[in-house]
Amino acid sequence: MTEQINHSPAVSATLVTHETTAGMSDGKKGFIFALAAYLLWGILPFYLKSVAHMPAMEVVAHRIIWSVPIAGALLWWLGLFGDLKIALTTPRMLAMATLTASLITLNWGTYVWAIGSGHAIDTALGYYINPLVNVVLGGIFLGERLSKPQMVAVALAACAVILLTVYSGGLPWISLVLAFSFGFYGFFRKTLPIGPTQGFMLEVLLLSIPSLGFIFWTVSQGTSHFFNGNAHDIGLLLFAGPATAVPLILYAFGAKLLRYTTIGLMQYIAPTIVFLSAIFIFGEPFSHIQFIAFALIWSALAIYTWSMLHDARKVRLAATA
Repeated sequence: MTEQINHSPAVSATLVTHETTAGMSDGKKGFIFALAAYLLWGILPFYLKSVAHMPAMEVVAHRIIWSVPIAGALLWWLGLFGDLKIALTTPRMLAMATLTASLITLNWGTYVWAIGSGHAIDTALGYYINPLVNVVLGGIFLGERLSKPQMVAVALAACAVILLTVYSGGLPWISLVLAFSFGFYGFFRKTLPIGPTQGFMLEVLLLSIPSLGFIFWTVSQGTSHFFNGNAHDIGLLLFAGPATAVPLILYAFGAKLLRYTTIGLMQYIAPTIVFLSAIFIFGEPFSHIQFIAFALIWSALAIYTWSMLHDARKVRLAATA
């Protein structure tokens, strides 16, 4: 789902100007881009439900393969293939991209499997926890000092995890894998000195090699839903590319034009849609213990969001003083 990424000036300069001929401001354009991305991420489980009869890794492999031509076409349109060539010939960038690609594959694989297996509520919890995981990672690895409200928010989230662990008989591993894999992905992605579109293309290029190998293996085993399946399955797998690439690209453009606080508030849109869909459409069971855990998480996010808005307001006041 959402991605913490760097933003190349070349991308924003090419795609957007400060004012369009229609008079739409950068802020409005950014809001539309980001909103479209989060709405698409919110309804992604409906697509994943349609491919639930296929192995999760086969779906992930096709997500990767069919994202390559989309990202490649965008890079060609923006004239950014030069950045990709530099990345492909820089060992350090290749090593870091391999790490981020591995993390996002773990995230995608877990998410695809969880939705198809009836654990959409757990995925929503994971992406609610993710912003608080980012705060903890910043404190541990970047030496960022957590404010008192942030510490309270993290403590409430930890209480929710402990509650679910005690009453469910085990860690909520789906939620934790999603939250931490995406948290570490965002952390390491920030250190990759390349724009969002070029970075995405680099990652899917690296992942396309093992993905093609996996697809050929399914063909040799006679289990491929693409080569041995019906037209419906082939169409669903072809759609995996745009379902993956389009929201990521929209998000990259939107995040470049919006304030961090705005993106911070909008990031709750997708897990909220998934949460409501899981209960009212997919019919997943929702126990009173889960309700208490979610209430703790929502309280933590409210405190975290208030703290984020408060800090942003202080920065604006200091800038105008």
